[in-house]
Amino acid sequence: MSLADVEYLPETPAHDPEIEAINDEAFGPGRFVLAAYKIREAGGHDRAMSFVAVDGDTVVASVRMTRIAAGAGRALMLGPLAVRPAFKNLGIGRRLVAIALEAAAKAGAPAVILVGDEPYYGPLGFKRFPRGQISMPRPVDLDRLLHHEIKPGAVAKLTGEVGHADQARLPEQIPAIA
Repeated sequence: MSLADVEYLPETPAHDPEIEAINDEAFGPGRFVLAAYKIREAGGHDRAMSFVAVDGDTVVASVRMTRIAAGAGRALMLGPLAVRPAFKNLGIGRRLVAIALEAAAKAGAPAVILVGDEPYYGPLGFKRFPRGQISMPRPVDLDRLLHHEIKPGAVAKLTGEVGHADQARLPEQIPAIA
């Protein structure tokens, strides 16, 4: 296997079984109780912003993006990012993140957030959220809440609990209290 053999493609429904297998291998069944999964369950991911790495006909890695909302802010949430063990430490995951960030910027997304390790994602342009600015629907290590701002000022609008954008209520939709 050579990195030259790896192709990066938009995700399609045909990739779903292999992506699920990769995520199961990488994160196990415990992943379903994580905060990020709770958000994804509320409306699914955005296939137009999700990508796979393939070696021949085999999916070896994937990254997904989900539309989220927090306060007045809107963004994309990156993850899960998973790479098959035999293909780790080759730069495939980093390349998928770069492709996803480029697609997000082209689509006009204001920011991308994730729950992940700063030593890995920091060099890819992610920074920690200020403590207390956002929260997740389930417990999460606050030092792992990271953001990548695309449009200036977008991250400041992300406040309060993060949820799936399909479930978000815009301020004008919230009834006034008499």
